[in-house]
Amino acid sequence: MKTLFTKYLNTFKGLSKEVWWLALITLINRAGTMVIPFLSLYLTKDLNFTLNDVGWIMSAFGLGSVIGSWLGGKLTDKIGFYKVMVFSLLATGVLFVALQFLTTFVSFCIGILLVMLIADMFRPAMFVALSAYSKPENKTRSVTLIRLAINLGFSAGPAIGGIIITTLSYGGLFWVDGITCILAALVLINVLNPKTTKTLDDVNTSNPRSAYSDTAFLIFLGAMVLFGIVFLQYFSTMPLYYKDAHLLTELEIGMLLGMNGFLIFVFEMPLIKWLETSRFTKSGLMIFGAILTGLSFIILNLTTWVGVLVIGMLLATLGEMIAFPFSNAFAMDRAKKGNQGEYMALYSISFSIAHIFGHNAGMRMVDGLGFDNTWYLITVLAACCILLLVILQQFLKAKKRFI
Repeated sequence: MKTLFTKYLNTFKGLSKEVWWLALITLINRAGTMVIPFLSLYLTKDLNFTLNDVGWIMSAFGLGSVIGSWLGGKLTDKIGFYKVMVFSLLATGVLFVALQFLTTFVSFCIGILLVMLIADMFRPAMFVALSAYSKPENKTRSVTLIRLAINLGFSAGPAIGGIIITTLSYGGLFWVDGITCILAALVLINVLNPKTTKTLDDVNTSNPRSAYSDTAFLIFLGAMVLFGIVFLQYFSTMPLYYKDAHLLTELEIGMLLGMNGFLIFVFEMPLIKWLETSRFTKSGLMIFGAILTGLSFIILNLTTWVGVLVIGMLLATLGEMIAFPFSNAFAMDRAKKGNQGEYMALYSISFSIAHIFGHNAGMRMVDGLGFDNTWYLITVLAACCILLLVILQQFLKAKKRFI
């Protein structure tokens, strides 16, 4: 047991202290994002919005994310990642607290768009910071450490969120979200000031390449949009499925979602460390992750046994553990060829676009077709994602042969 634990700890060795600070900041920030998994329940239960209303609100959520990611990438290339991250965290904290006071459909649409615009300016800046503070050989594990922080926060967040809703109300979640964002900003200001930290992988390209002219990257982005639409169902339509089709309570839903984050926290780093030394390519691993995620939906239609929810979550978790770190590492590798902020902004935007269409389409499909037919259609989208990733894999192989 001691040897196993030592090997587990060794998977974290070699990462810079700045990456560890980034992980802590992300943990503090994400521990408070307990509003997001419960947002669809809050909107339908507390504000009495229809599923169509919720779909449009989620689209506003995604649109704000697209604008914020694009703006964050532009500002990162112009003024640097540090200033963008500090502003984003501080302003998001204030806006999250204010969001609870918006109770009409139009005001909540505007409010959630503004919150996500400011909040998602952080993402491209953080990715560029992560790349700068990581040695080239450690980038995938650095990404994985950040994801561990995110998922540790998510594992605690939904569980605590379920308790807060049960004992207090949904309003308390907005306060926690806002306060944790501000706390994360204060930590960032104190430990990652550019005057006291040093970068390990400065990328200075004299003639930077536009991400829009990178064919392989554009194919990759298309696949990530589809993967995002599929995966994001776990944060919009899936909680409704748990509650309406299987009659789970908010606390049980929070525990089930929390299991996802806990498993990632325990198993993802050793898994990534092992896969990094395997013969598999990043594109091949992304394909496998997408296959597992697609399977997590189709099995829900095979039985009404409540245990299938756990099996589905396990498949989705394993798919996520493989697909996300290697897709992120793939994007950072391509970003070395051009403007890093632009590349990482587009990577973030691919998931923001998924937010625009994924939540809305999912809600409308559930409302019009029911859960079973929705899961069939989501599985088809997963298959399209896999096809695009196969095309990317073949494109990269062909290009390599002609170099």
